[in-house]
Amino acid sequence: MIATTEEEIKALRSAGKILAGVLADVEALATDAVSTAELDLAAEHSIRARGAVPSFLNYQPDGASYPYPAALCVSINDEVVHGIPNEKRLLHSGDIVTVDAGLSYQGFFVDAARTFIVGDPTDTSYLGGEKSLVMQGLGDTKAHELINATRAALLAAIAAAQPGGHIGDIGAAVARIARAHKLGIVEELGGHAVGRAVHEKPFIPNDGRAGEGEEIKVGMVLAIEPMLAEGKGAVVLAEDEWTYRMADGKRAAHFEETILVTAKGPEILTR
Repeated sequence: MIATTEEEIKALRSAGKILAGVLADVEALATDAVSTAELDLAAEHSIRARGAVPSFLNYQPDGASYPYPAALCVSINDEVVHGIPNEKRLLHSGDIVTVDAGLSYQGFFVDAARTFIVGDPTDTSYLGGEKSLVMQGLGDTKAHELINATRAALLAAIAAAQPGGHIGDIGAAVARIARAHKLGIVEELGGHAVGRAVHEKPFIPNDGRAGEGEEIKVGMVLAIEPMLAEGKGAVVLAEDEWTYRMADGKRAAHFEETILVTAKGPEILTR
C-alpha cells in the first residue's frame, strides 16, 4: 500500500498502536505452564476489545489447504513462524517463544511479532542502532545472543528502509547482522508490504543486495521481519501445513514491525 492521505496515515497509526498493546498483553501472560491456546484466546479478546478484527483468523493464502485457525501464531524454540496454538502445547521456563499477530482497523492492516524467553525479565525498549537488549535471568547465553542479534537485525533493516533506496537494502542490512553473529538466515521466508491486505507485494527477503529490488517510496507500508537461527537457516513445513520449523532442529527468533516510509525516513507504526 502507498498511504497518501492524512486519514489513511491516522488510521494506520491507530492500528499499529492497537497491535502493540495486544502483543504486550499476550507477552505478559506468557508464563510457565500457560498453554498456547490461552495466549490465542487472550490475543483475540484483546484485539476485538480495542475495536479491531484479527486478520490471521481464517486467513487462507494461495496454496494453503485450509484457513489459519487462530488469531495468533505462537512458535516455540525450533519453530520460526506460524505455530498453531493448541491447548495441549504448554510454555516452559527458558523456552524461546515468538508471538506474531495481525489485525485490521478501519480497513487497514498491520502485522508484528516479538520473541522472548519465557520467565526471563528483559528490557524490551528500543535502544537504537544495533545495540543489544539488556537481558538477564533465565535462558542460556546462546538464546540471549540469538534474540539480541535478531532484534539488532530488525533495527538495522528498519533504518535501511529509506525513501529512494531499494528493497534489497533491507535484506542486506539483515544479512550483515546475521553474518556478524554467525547466525543462519531464513531465506525462504521474509517480510512484505501491508496496509490494505494481510500480505501485499513486494516480498522483502532477509538476504538481499543493496541497491537492488523495487524502489522504496514515500507512503509505502512495509512489514519488516528478520528471522535468524542458530543453525543454517533452512526450514521445513510441519504436518499441520502451517508451522515452519528449522530443518536442523536448531532454535530460531523472529521480530517484526510494520513501518510507514515517510519523507524523513521510516516510522514504526507497531512500536
